[in-house]
Amino acid sequence: MRKIRAAAAVTVVTALAAAATGCGGGSSDSGDNSAPKTLTYWASNQGPNIDADKKILTPELAKFQKQTGIKVKLEVVPWSDLLNRILAATTSGDGPDVLNIGNTWSASLQASGALLPWNAKNFDAIGGKDRFVTSAVGSSGAEGKDPSAVPLYSLAYALYYNKQMFADAGITKPPTTWDELVADGKKIHAKDANKWGLGAEGGNLSNNIHQAFALGQQHGADFFDKSGQPTFTSDGAVAAVKQYVDFMAKDKIIAPGNAEYAQNQSLTDFAKGKTAMVLWQAAATSFASQGMKPTDWGAAPVPVQSGTPGTGTSVNSMVAGINIAVFNNTKNVDGAKKFVKFMTSDAEQVYLNKSYGSIPPVKAAQADPAFSAPDLQVLRDTLAKSAAPLPQVAAESQFETTVGTAIKGLWADAAGGKPVTTESVKAALTKAQQQMTQ
Repeated sequence: MRKIRAAAAVTVVTALAAAATGCGGGSSDSGDNSAPKTLTYWASNQGPNIDADKKILTPELAKFQKQTGIKVKLEVVPWSDLLNRILAATTSGDGPDVLNIGNTWSASLQASGALLPWNAKNFDAIGGKDRFVTSAVGSSGAEGKDPSAVPLYSLAYALYYNKQMFADAGITKPPTTWDELVADGKKIHAKDANKWGLGAEGGNLSNNIHQAFALGQQHGADFFDKSGQPTFTSDGAVAAVKQYVDFMAKDKIIAPGNAEYAQNQSLTDFAKGKTAMVLWQAAATSFASQGMKPTDWGAAPVPVQSGTPGTGTSVNSMVAGINIAVFNNTKNVDGAKKFVKFMTSDAEQVYLNKSYGSIPPVKAAQADPAFSAPDLQVLRDTLAKSAAPLPQVAAESQFETTVGTAIKGLWADAAGGKPVTTESVKAALTKAQQQMTQ
């Protein structure tokens, strides 16, 4: 299918609302089989770069073609473009047959009606819903509705730290609280002004939301109330966003240049020994591609305000993951289901998740010894004990755009030396909340 040009964020938000209004839910009978020999697949950028993703996926797509006779045209879409590309496709109806989506977008895209709903019949076509971990399926759409996608990769956040930089600064163990993290970061920066405690991706809207959400949980904020209305200006939400940006503005443990990072530059800084810590999902593959040995770095649970990670105010990660979806307007709906079945088969789940350092959402694949490494055990424990899903509401993607942009602006203020205060954070979040109702 013809490729879609990315739309501006503000246009996309409006477009999503229009799509949600106009479509109102998908049908299991959508799509046809008028083009049974080809599929177009938008894959998210899971590896250290797009070329790495192509290297991992291309042989598997050839394997699928050999099995089915269906040729898959692959495009790996950077995260900075993916949501805009998808939302533009939902409004134009001109998109790929199969695509990866962030699991946090599931409810929003479900509301657009652009995606094939995974009812019992469709799940049976790929081996059944019971093959998947329940929490992963729970992050694939609004409660009480058929999922809008199928879990593909499961992830959680961990704190990755550079062992040599810690040793050089006299730090003997990873921090377990934010106060400890700030103290360690200051030690590292004090020892060498060219080295920094923590990395961030201030220009990546989704990453901003992921960090703010976990900190918000620790401050008792959900960003939405039980009726799905935004509560961006609550005391807890303001405190969470301020604490995150203060790592640069007040604590001075993040380099000002990180305010513009949106293409995984913080991982490169980490690998080059410029930054001692980074909050990331399954970073092992990226570190290896940049020359780091597994013994060079460690992984620990993301810090909390006090105590140990758990539920409630001790949540330290979102339930992260990537889902695979089928567009309703596909011209090869049977082939698309076969492709989803192939990508979620036990063997492909082991290969793909091992390649990307993520956790398989397919139960049988999780039993493979490849997923018992110490860093992956941190991710598995976090998913099991101290992660919470982002709000599964129709406006979630709009939340990522508006609040993510607000945080991006606050990062710019911090990098430019402009004070970041409780008042300025609340003003930015108030503007974001007002945009949600426009």
